[in-house]
Amino acid sequence: MMPNITLTKKLVDVAMGRKSADLVVRHGVWVSVQSGEYVPDTDIAIVDGRIAYVGPDASHTVSKDTVVIDAGGKYLVPGLLDAHMHVESGMITVTEFVRAVAPHGTTGMFIDPHEIANVFGLKGVKLMVDEAAGQPIHVWVQMPSCVPSAPGLETPGAVIGPDEVAEAMQWDGIIGLGEMMNFTGVSGGDEKMLAEMVVTHQAHKVVGGHYASPDLGLPFHGYVAGGAEDDHEGTNVDDAIARVRQGMKVMLRYGSAWHDVSEQVRAVTKHKLAPRHFILCTDDSHAGTLSSDGHMDRVLRHAISEGLEPMTAIQMATLNAAEHFGLSREMGMIAPGRWADVLIVDDLSDFRAELVVAKGQVIAQNGELLTDLPQVAYPDWARQSVHLKRALKAQDFALKTGAGDGESVTANVIGVIENQAPTRHLKMEMAVNAGEVHSDAGKDVAKVALVERHRGTGGVQVGLVSGFGFNQPCAVASTVAHDSHHMIVVGTDEASMAVAANKLAEVGGGQVVVKDGKVIGLVELKIAGLMSTERADVVAQKADTVLEGFRACGCSLNNPNMQLSLLALVVIPELRISDKGLVDVTNLEFVPVIEPGS
Repeated sequence: MMPNITLTKKLVDVAMGRKSADLVVRHGVWVSVQSGEYVPDTDIAIVDGRIAYVGPDASHTVSKDTVVIDAGGKYLVPGLLDAHMHVESGMITVTEFVRAVAPHGTTGMFIDPHEIANVFGLKGVKLMVDEAAGQPIHVWVQMPSCVPSAPGLETPGAVIGPDEVAEAMQWDGIIGLGEMMNFTGVSGGDEKMLAEMVVTHQAHKVVGGHYASPDLGLPFHGYVAGGAEDDHEGTNVDDAIARVRQGMKVMLRYGSAWHDVSEQVRAVTKHKLAPRHFILCTDDSHAGTLSSDGHMDRVLRHAISEGLEPMTAIQMATLNAAEHFGLSREMGMIAPGRWADVLIVDDLSDFRAELVVAKGQVIAQNGELLTDLPQVAYPDWARQSVHLKRALKAQDFALKTGAGDGESVTANVIGVIENQAPTRHLKMEMAVNAGEVHSDAGKDVAKVALVERHRGTGGVQVGLVSGFGFNQPCAVASTVAHDSHHMIVVGTDEASMAVAANKLAEVGGGQVVVKDGKVIGLVELKIAGLMSTERADVVAQKADTVLEGFRACGCSLNNPNMQLSLLALVVIPELRISDKGLVDVTNLEFVPVIEPGS
């Protein structure tokens, strides 16, 4: 909300020295992202959460009641903004996410809660909006656009359409439309998808993009014409160049598992494109990453290590994001009238916030949170989302075929690509034993199953996946399974797969690893099967038991639990599994796990 007349007059009075500031930061080097300068010997005067004065001497704003902080010649940096991310990917609530990231210098987040929307619909989004409103940093919500993400290819727990989007656009805290994942629907002229984008633009808000296809021909142009204004799904320099030329903001993501900065940033560092339409974001950050490595500060360090000048990288994490969402009058720079979101940083290349000021309050220092966070009680319905028709048995995970013993069949297999969201569509020869196809450690092939968990239908779809490296009798399961968030199970042993699935039903959701029939790793996620109410460091410790469990099963992937969670993401090529079957995302059609006649 912009300053009213009372606050505006107070800002003027403080700037003129007629009234005193609440807080003054002195003797810093102003990182002026709006001009691209480093201005030494700068003071900042703050009143009622806003910046009143930035200049060489704020002594005229100081009284006995003013808190004065000496920056000691260190850098004064605008608070960092994460332009696209999903709180649920951290497996923690909005409040606990803020607890984890605020000490690292994140003072603003643009969150897309399409995970909880796929479980609970509009009421799930409202939970997130209400919680976001009470935070000591700025948290804006993008209304999820694709629930389900691919109509006809999956069954979510709820459905959202243009009417729900139009309603949400009137809520305080909604900044725009979340990533439009149904890119084929947009380019194909799907009226529901186009209507959601239109009502967002009519509300003068931003439409988030998600074009996950490598095809930069007419489908890409049709998608852009539909109104998507940014995109984080590019993976190479050509993707970045094509998007920015079409007027989109290129969001370079560096999350726990998606490392897309290094390739795309060459559009700026090598091809010399203007950086003003490039934005840094995380998309998905695991609780362990937040606890051990940081958040947007981690992204900055990485982007700078890939050749960006510190000023350019900081602009991509502050001003560029604010301008994109129409908030540059509010934040994104250290300038009068803006929210007082200021970091004190000693070394821009090794970016670490020593002091964090958000909304004019010192909220963190040297990595420690200094402010209280809201107490949030989630309703019972939000904690009861895993519904199985019955306890599962080993036979539920059988993959039967009519071929005889000793024969082989051709199977369509999901191929995992480390550190990337896309998968490969593999065709592999698999042996038949007693009328069934089993996992094959020698070929690095495990079973993957999608267990319906929203309506308790008892449905189980079984397929094959390669890339996890499992070489033990084991299984892993997760109720975090983008985007419909049924239960996903991967294993080399059907009995262990049943144990894993039943354990998640017992605890109300989460991620679990079973080896030799015993649980060796577990993190409980009772809220929608997606989030824990515990602190990020506690969740990170529990999640570590899951990662350790992966390793005990023979997996060496970086963040394999996040790779696991995307096996059902039927909007990113090439091959996925849904509650309706195996999906060839490239051609938008179902394919059999075992090729007929093979």
